Parts: sequence; C-alpha cells; structure tokens
Amino acid sequence: MRLVGLTGGIATGKSTFAAALRAAGCPVVDADRLARQVVEPGAPALAAIAAAFPGVIGGDGRLDRKALGARVFGDPSARRRLEAITHPAIRAAMEAETARLEAAGEPLAFYEAPLLYEVGLDRAMALVVVVWAPRPVQLRRLAARDGLSPAEAEARLAAQLPVDEKAARADVVIENEDGSAPLGPRAVALVAALRGGLGRRLPGSAPARY
Repeated sequence: MRLVGLTGGIATGKSTFAAALRAAGCPVVDADRLARQVVEPGAPALAAIAAAFPGVIGGDGRLDRKALGARVFGDPSARRRLEAITHPAIRAAMEAETARLEAAGEPLAFYEAPLLYEVGLDRAMALVVVVWAPRPVQLRRLAARDGLSPAEAEARLAAQLPVDEKAARADVVIENEDGSAPLGPRAVALVAALRGGLGRRLPGSAPARY
C-alpha cells in the first residue's frame, strides 16, 4: 500500500481536502483523531501526561484540553515535553491503522497530519501533499473560525512550520487561496494520478499543483 502524507498549515483547508479525498473513495487516516484516541482514560499516554502536567485531568478522568493548552501554548519547553509523550503513541496508532488498511487490500491511503514535517514523518511517506494558503488568509480564517485575537492567531501559526516552507518541500501542492475553486474535482484528479503512478518529484523540480 502506498501511504501519502497530507499536511498544510492551520486554516489552509487541509481537513476539507481530506473530506474530498474520502468522497473520492480513498481512505484517510486522521492524526488528530488518533491523538484523541491515545489520551482516552486508561491509555498509557494519559497517565504520562497527568504525571508531567499535574492538574490537567478533569473530575471525570478525562484530559482537560483547555487546561493543557494553557500550559503548553507559548511555552516551547512544555510543548516538547508533551510531544515526547504523545508523538510516539500517535505514530504507533498510525502504524496499526495503516497495517489494517493494507491487510484489507487497500492500494492507496493518506495520512492527514498537521505536524507531518515537524516530527519527521514525511520520510515515512511515499510522497507528501501540502494544502496551501497565504499567511494573511490563514490568520483571517483562523480568527473567524476560532474567535481568536490577532495575537492568539499568530501564536498558533508560530507553533508550526510556515506553510510556504512546507509547500517548498512538498511533492504536490493544493492551492486553496480564496476557496473559490472546488476541492472535490482536484481530489479526484490527484487520486487518479497517484493510482496511475505519480511519485516524488525529482530533485530541482517544482511540486505538482492541483
């Protein structure tokens, strides 16, 4: 099975494109869903988080995401401690899910992960697709979607690699600047190209664009 990385920046439209890929008949493994799964009550990662960040477990035994977010956003050291716990657990869950898809006979699947490059998982992918939008568009969408102040939106973007850098490293770029071009037909075209053998771009060449 070919496993293709799907990433982008916050508010570039990555999740919308992932939904279009699913509608085109291609399975998409969602890193955010796995991240929630590995911190369910009873999971080893949740116990490790509780030990590293006292006070972030609610009375129901579940992770208080708001309390944890307040501890790690804007604190690179705390974020690294959290990532050292969660990233290995998420990767193990990803490997289990992709193995299940391969055993089911799927020839192609996507792994949707906002931090694909940041954690080095791009090297484990057959190729990488980046959904791109300009930074001012990201900030505008993020503020409108989540009700963030400009400073809060900037802080969220600062926690990831700039989307321009991701696009420069990608094999395929999906341009989603103004949201006017439907993503569905581009998802269908990309899946057809991948099934037809589209692979990593050659050194020195530009990413394919859809």
